[in-house]
Amino acid sequence: MPTNDPSVSPSLRIIPRDQHAISRRGISPNALRVLYRLHEAGHRACLVGGAVRDLLAGLEPKDFDVATDATPEEVKHLFRNCRLIGRRFRLAHVVFGREIIEVATFRANIDDGSGDRQVHDDGRLLRDNVYGSIEDDAVRRDFTANALYYDIADFSVRDYVGGFEDVSNRVMRLIGDPETRYREDAVRMLRAVRLSAKLGFDIAPGTAEPLPRLAPLLSEAAPARLFEECLKLFLSGHAVASFEGLERHGLLAALFPESAAALDANRSGALRRMLVEGLRGTDRRVAADEPVSPAFLFAVLLWPAYCRALMALQAQGLHTVEAERRAADRVTLHQLNTIALPRRFSLPMQEIWLMQSRFSQRQRKRVVRTLSHPRFRAAFDFLVLRRAASPAHDDDIAFWQEAQGNPDAAIAHHPSAEGLEEAEVPRKRRRRRRRSHAAGE
Repeated sequence: MPTNDPSVSPSLRIIPRDQHAISRRGISPNALRVLYRLHEAGHRACLVGGAVRDLLAGLEPKDFDVATDATPEEVKHLFRNCRLIGRRFRLAHVVFGREIIEVATFRANIDDGSGDRQVHDDGRLLRDNVYGSIEDDAVRRDFTANALYYDIADFSVRDYVGGFEDVSNRVMRLIGDPETRYREDAVRMLRAVRLSAKLGFDIAPGTAEPLPRLAPLLSEAAPARLFEECLKLFLSGHAVASFEGLERHGLLAALFPESAAALDANRSGALRRMLVEGLRGTDRRVAADEPVSPAFLFAVLLWPAYCRALMALQAQGLHTVEAERRAADRVTLHQLNTIALPRRFSLPMQEIWLMQSRFSQRQRKRVVRTLSHPRFRAAFDFLVLRRAASPAHDDDIAFWQEAQGNPDAAIAHHPSAEGLEEAEVPRKRRRRRRRSHAAGE
């Protein structure tokens, strides 16, 4: 969303090639192809946004976006492997196998009548394809670090809002008045935390100050959008730093209200230790290029809320099994008011929780049944994670570690009174049907 802050006026600073660290060797060859072809066709073409920021910060970009004065139709005319997408924001995607180079036309805030901007009667922006200059485009962006342009014409970096200095000083700073920008789009608050965690940047004091005060604005954001933003926060390899940033800036309670309340009430800090250890494990898996599961992630993030709800229901006298199911349903339902957690993740998350009580049962039938459960591996990993909160789980962990190879040996080596529970329950005798005389004749 563009800024309408009249106090923002661009001021160009050109950083020549010998004064910055960006090399074409660090840029995707496909992005270079797009840049050169646009330039050769007489258009201005720049690498923009996160790729420029990351290259200046010494990181390897994952995506390469291009900004140009060519319209989407002109881009499509130059590239046979191009498709145009979007209605609200018209973009060109130049496709090279599995890599897509996104090409956007410089956009402006003010429509002089030549652009394509349509506003609904209720104020919603239906289309916003008003094109402008590179200066217009720069002030529309969110953070100064994201408003830097690498110009293929002379290999310089062009800075209109002070982003080069902020990247050099490792600072995230909003363009324009922070409160105005957050009110335009509350999700920018999460982006500030996520990018500072990813880059190891500090959030500038003026950009950070409104965060705890404006955190309630996140309740107005679409739950589906908050779900996607949570995946970026916690599944990009910087989950621990993101979590700590949310805590530090007063945003955790806006995203996970019941978990935040449970963490505050847990004086021993055991729940927080477990949660942070779970996020640390997620970061390790991402770093090792191993798969990560949103179901397991949310099982970790919402475990404090589940534990608190379970204790409250048990205090009301509910049987453990019923209390567990109700607690899982209650926490999931309440969280859906904030974050749209799809059922394909919420149901496995609940199974991970509900299986925890099975790990204290050692009767052979139950052991075999638990081992064959499709969610066993995730639930066992979760049990191992709980060791960060309490060493009381060590015996269960040892038992199930052995049981995966030899259930009978595990039962023999780790006897438990709880294993007698099922055996000691008397079975109902099946009633034998009495044969009638007629049937016997």
